[in-house]
Amino acid sequence: MFGLSDYATAIIFFVLIILLTLGITAYASMQNKSTSDHYVAGGKIKGWQNGLAIAGDYLSAASFLGIAGAIALQGFAGFYLSIGFLVAFLVVLLLVAEPLRNLGKYTLADMLTARFNMSSIRSAAAVSTIAISMFYMIAQLVGAGALIQLLLGIPYAYSVIGIGILMTIYIVVGGMVATTYIQIIKAVLLIAGSVVLVLIVLANYSFNPFALFNAVESEIGSTALHPPAPSSITASLDVISLNIALVLGTAGLPHILIRFLTVPDAKTARSSIVWSTWIIGLFYLITPVLGYGAALFVGQDAIRAASPEGNLAAPQLASTLGGPILFAFVSAVAFATIIAVVSGLVLAASSAFAHDFYTNVIRNGEASDSEQFRAARIAAIGISVAAIVLALPLQGANVAFLVALAFAVAASANVPVILLTIFWRRFNSTGAVAGMIVGLVSSVGLVILSPLVLGEAAIFPFERGSPALISVPLGFLACYLGTVLGGRGAEREREQGLQIDYDEIYVRSLTGLRPEDIDQETVQRPTGH
Repeated sequence: MFGLSDYATAIIFFVLIILLTLGITAYASMQNKSTSDHYVAGGKIKGWQNGLAIAGDYLSAASFLGIAGAIALQGFAGFYLSIGFLVAFLVVLLLVAEPLRNLGKYTLADMLTARFNMSSIRSAAAVSTIAISMFYMIAQLVGAGALIQLLLGIPYAYSVIGIGILMTIYIVVGGMVATTYIQIIKAVLLIAGSVVLVLIVLANYSFNPFALFNAVESEIGSTALHPPAPSSITASLDVISLNIALVLGTAGLPHILIRFLTVPDAKTARSSIVWSTWIIGLFYLITPVLGYGAALFVGQDAIRAASPEGNLAAPQLASTLGGPILFAFVSAVAFATIIAVVSGLVLAASSAFAHDFYTNVIRNGEASDSEQFRAARIAAIGISVAAIVLALPLQGANVAFLVALAFAVAASANVPVILLTIFWRRFNSTGAVAGMIVGLVSSVGLVILSPLVLGEAAIFPFERGSPALISVPLGFLACYLGTVLGGRGAEREREQGLQIDYDEIYVRSLTGLRPEDIDQETVQRPTGH
């Protein structure tokens, strides 16, 4: 598939990436001195830096390798996934980014407990965060092991363990500071590598994208450029369900949400979303050139021979058009993509366990800063080991259901609770817990019953396995019924000190101001005549 010089050069680039990221971690360790530094980089990340880091966190190997391969093999049918990923950021920008930054501190649970002063809310949010992060992390590790085995010939188990060790070092030693800088570098490398490939492809067509599309139509067929007609109503609903999961799920992904807590204020959070949207939008707009370019220059048969899913289309295109150097660079970018995303997932999951479970539930918020710092590092090691152990026996398994699960759980369990916490005055703690539990259980249960897991014996008919069309409404319904039928009403919870006044939460979510801040401003404001 690839020549010996390709492998040798790729190994050199891989080693350089590892040395660079370890150097960043060593530098970050000097700044990783407290719990705040470890969880959210002390809230000191600038808007453009956080925008690059969000892009680096969001553009996973599935985006870089999977979508390019899907377009190469399936045509436009692979491109609509890009549209769903991009539209998702508008939801984050308009509804979630600013309120989360204004209400949160370290985790999603902090944002929810800003209104609900109950350990049950924090525990449910932590369970949801850990579940989503683990599903996504295992999928990344399994995909990474298979990818590195194909690219470099390193056995699957060694690949998974190696990446697991690296991500543990990044988090334990460098915390969020190291993760942020690694994600920034990964985003720059990813965009640079993609742009280089796109320019080389378009150079063969006088830099005219329409000439490229005409070549696709003449050599592959017009069907590659048009959306496929759904074969049935179920197939149409399947596509709708998947896109609901993509669009809403992003607003509930813990490793994306915690990035808004690394900036000093809501204005910077909005700025970071604008930066990341432009970067991510640029990337997804050029994926058709990568995919169609691979189909034309590499050939669909050669792409399928290397990987039936098309995951090696981008490296194959680089090898065909640019030789060993470009192949090695693109392969190293894929590796950097994996370690950056996995590091963010480890940090999100370990933060949920150490900060939410240990510090605020078990220790009831009385743990010292040094004790919390130590717990966070131990949790990171435990989460990493668990992910490695779970990923090792899954070699060759269909991990698409894990990705579907991550987005579906985020959309079903987290998003309804986040939105209703901000925008519904009557919302109470019973509704919040019910929404998270029902969203989690229904999304996991429906994926297990889908063809991704049960094959022809499936009860849930959606072949892509995304249950969002059903589980998201169930999450909202559980929030509503739990609030209306169960537990204490919102007013009574406020009287008993279990819920903060809604007007205060609403104003704070929009402005970041607390009552003491408003009082202080009133005292300091000069009187006029």
